[in-house]
Amino acid sequence: MRTHFIFLSLLVAVYAESEFEGDQVLRLTPRDEKQVSLVMSLEDKEHLKLDIWRYPVKSDRIIDVHVPENSLQSFKVFLEYNDIQYSVMIEDLQVMIDNEKAELEQMTMKERSTSSFNYGKYHTLDEIYSWMDSLANEFPGLVQKQQIGTSFEGRPLYILKFSTGGTGRPAIWIDSGIHAREWVSPASAIWMANKISSDYGQEPFVTSLLRKMDIYMEIVVNPDGYAYTHTTNRLWRKTRSTSPGRKCVGVDANRNFDAGFGGPGTSGNPCMETYHGPYPNSEREVAAIVNFVQSHRNIKSFITIHSYSQLLMFPFGYKCDPPANYQELDALATSAVRSLATLYGTRYRIGSICEAIYQASGGSIDWTYNQGITFSFAFELRDTGRYGFLLPSNQIVPTAEETWLAMKTIMSYVNDRS
Repeated sequence: MRTHFIFLSLLVAVYAESEFEGDQVLRLTPRDEKQVSLVMSLEDKEHLKLDIWRYPVKSDRIIDVHVPENSLQSFKVFLEYNDIQYSVMIEDLQVMIDNEKAELEQMTMKERSTSSFNYGKYHTLDEIYSWMDSLANEFPGLVQKQQIGTSFEGRPLYILKFSTGGTGRPAIWIDSGIHAREWVSPASAIWMANKISSDYGQEPFVTSLLRKMDIYMEIVVNPDGYAYTHTTNRLWRKTRSTSPGRKCVGVDANRNFDAGFGGPGTSGNPCMETYHGPYPNSEREVAAIVNFVQSHRNIKSFITIHSYSQLLMFPFGYKCDPPANYQELDALATSAVRSLATLYGTRYRIGSICEAIYQASGGSIDWTYNQGITFSFAFELRDTGRYGFLLPSNQIVPTAEETWLAMKTIMSYVNDRS
């Protein structure tokens, strides 16, 4: 194996995480599992600073990887030496980030001339929290803004509760923004929250659902990380927690739940993107969800929204054993993605996390399923790699619209059985 790394000894100057000039995103197409293993063995090489955007799945083995400029030459030589095919998905990552920033600034200038909230724009955390207040004020008998905890850096962890009254009612939980850089996730959730509010009393499905069940939405699970993506590092993924003796910042909050904690698909290295943290629920953002779910005791469906890859998944990720009601979850997911595709023809793959992508331990929906929440699902929204985490803002509303159709399918099924 040592010969496979001979060309990697050229490296590597210090990489400034917040600057991406000259960085590229490559799409690798390994021809077999041996080549996949070769590539994945580089993920823990800290000096390379590789950032896997899309992990290989069992159906196509495609790997998308963000490669810093200082590592590009040696990494490409490594690929060519091992006959691993690749193409350039993003030629210069900083150019794309700069274009996104310029577009946001232009949209913000236009937005100042109107009082209406722009659902086709990516918003800062402060803007999102202010919008939550506005929504609750506009629909006082339906929407409440509640705090369920405080982040590591002291930011409030807010949820929206949609309810027509009553106590102990069955509920559906929806969250987004657990990975900070996945901006289309909270942007889509914002659109859907407005849809729920506006449709109650006007549209039969939402009206019927909310007369029987409550909906809870945590728009930004990871506010510290999300704020950091707007101020410092657009591609930050983790929380912003620190601890004595730890040189690197943050934990992958979706590897921090107590479901196969520390198992496959996680890292014990605090500098890695999939660092699972020092112990289960160590992150305040994760503990807030855990405490809420356990105290509520009547959540019937837990849905978490990520990006990207266009997937709808269900448990398990920490192990490859099928859940007890695999056939039911598979059939429901199939129906949901069929509904989604009716609007714009967007195609999703489905399956358990293990079979759809890879083993990933410590995930939220594995934990909730083990808590008895049978209908636990994870969405990976648009796209399949052309833009990755930098999905243009003109795709926010179409993404939300089609995802809402899948959500309705799942929520209708759950409502009928609650």
